[in-house]
Amino acid sequence: MNGLLIKGGQFFAWSLAAALAFTSASALAATMNVKLSGDQEVPPVQGSSSGSGTITINDDGSVSGSVTASGFTPTAAHIHEAAAGKNGPVIVPFEKEGDKFGPKAGAKLTPDQMKAFKEGNLYVNMHSAAHPGGEVRAQLKP
Repeated sequence: MNGLLIKGGQFFAWSLAAALAFTSASALAATMNVKLSGDQEVPPVQGSSSGSGTITINDDGSVSGSVTASGFTPTAAHIHEAAAGKNGPVIVPFEKEGDKFGPKAGAKLTPDQMKAFKEGNLYVNMHSAAHPGGEVRAQLKP
């Protein structure tokens, strides 16, 4: 009978370990589905242009994902540091791959930028020839 308890206990321990590993892994990344719009730009951009995508920021600061434009031709895309309603500097430049823009391999936030992210003070935007300061934008919220 003790053999069954040990085996059952081992099964429980493995199940618990697997559950904790899954929970820990999910806590290591913030994956955000972003919807970019002109009304979030500063100043707001009128029109039907939009963008969408997925951005992932891991606990180590590494950044991945991509955004795609709709209704306009983008010239550039970036992650900037600033609160909603404000403009800020580019901190993660994106590169174009087909019809998508995404961070370069190895892109990583600094500890101060991670703090800004956790406070909701990062945004992604896409630029165009008509709106070089930004056509569409979405705040990144963990």
